[in-house]
Amino acid sequence: MKAFQESLPILLYRVLGVVLPSFRLIFSEFGLTEQQWRVLRVLWETDALPVFALAAQTLIPAPSLVGVVDRLERIDLVRRRRSEEDRRLVCVCLTAKGSALEGEVMPRVDAAYEDLEGLLDPSEWRILAKSLHRIIAGAELQGHKPDNKHTKHTAG
Repeated sequence: MKAFQESLPILLYRVLGVVLPSFRLIFSEFGLTEQQWRVLRVLWETDALPVFALAAQTLIPAPSLVGVVDRLERIDLVRRRRSEEDRRLVCVCLTAKGSALEGEVMPRVDAAYEDLEGLLDPSEWRILAKSLHRIIAGAELQGHKPDNKHTKHTAG
């Protein structure tokens, strides 16, 4: 049996514990929660997504995502739009204010990433990312589904 402090779940929680505070500080300075950040981050790459796809990409369960999107709408960062082709399909898209926020937040986030990346050399980062992706893919092949209730602490 692995020592408790060497178990993968504990190591991952410890990594989150040292990584997330700098990101949380940035998010809070802009009045954002981690979940709101994830929604904006995905939309900055895609402009608009159906709610079900946004839930899958952000790892936020759809019932929780409704409230996150509601709050982002109230502060005019996103809006909902019904599909012209399929009225049942609701997309979430950025507003002009939501798009503009990227230019304010991302330089700060990029700087936080640079600080983190300084902890390992580039080849170590590639190995780490590749290894984590292999764990995810292998678990999915074995039929494991993501447990989104534990993803509330991820920044991205």
